[in-house]
Amino acid sequence: MAIELVVFDIAGTTVTDKGNVKESFLKAFKQAGYPVPEEVVNSVMGYRKVDAIKMLLEKYYPPQKENEILIAEIHFSFTSDMIRFYEETELSPLPHAAETFQQLKENGIKIALNTGFTQAITNTILKRIGWNDNGTVDYVISSDEVPYGRPHPHMIQKIKNELNIKDVQAIAKVGDTEVDIVEGQNAGCGLVISVTTGAYTRDQLKEYHPDYIIDSLAELPAIIEQ
Repeated sequence: MAIELVVFDIAGTTVTDKGNVKESFLKAFKQAGYPVPEEVVNSVMGYRKVDAIKMLLEKYYPPQKENEILIAEIHFSFTSDMIRFYEETELSPLPHAAETFQQLKENGIKIALNTGFTQAITNTILKRIGWNDNGTVDYVISSDEVPYGRPHPHMIQKIKNELNIKDVQAIAKVGDTEVDIVEGQNAGCGLVISVTTGAYTRDQLKEYHPDYIIDSLAELPAIIEQ
């Protein structure tokens, strides 16, 4: 079936991520008095951040009476830090993102973005790089706009419905993490494609069996056209 829609992740897939997400995550845990090992943070990248915080707290600390309050505090700290970072730092699309979007559009393929970030962070990113109001993308969805974030398929299902895509097999999912792959597989996407520009290496991505692994978005149009 021909691909009608490509759903891209944001940080590490279409927008530069120099480890700042990981650093802000670690900082938020440390400030709350619940530090977690640096090496485990990549394993939860791509998840809805509230879910990722809960996962790490449950793994490294006994259940707390005020766990929900603690999760909210860590999440607030992370969100505030990320918004400040994206407002102040140099931010740009990853190489070949703009021309890949243009090429897909010229071929009649719709483009959507989905992310484990909240709307507040997502809107900050899109405003900085100019993708919020110039027609570059057809739809954007953040993890706090659906009942469950990745690896659940809710974001992709909502995009499918909003853009009037009849068959999920006509959707390709592109991302840089394990949970991007599993999200696409759970949704039943026709193609699930991983990129090595973000949190995971090629060998790490291979473990989750995406249909393709690419090193640059420049490789994507040829795969879609197949």
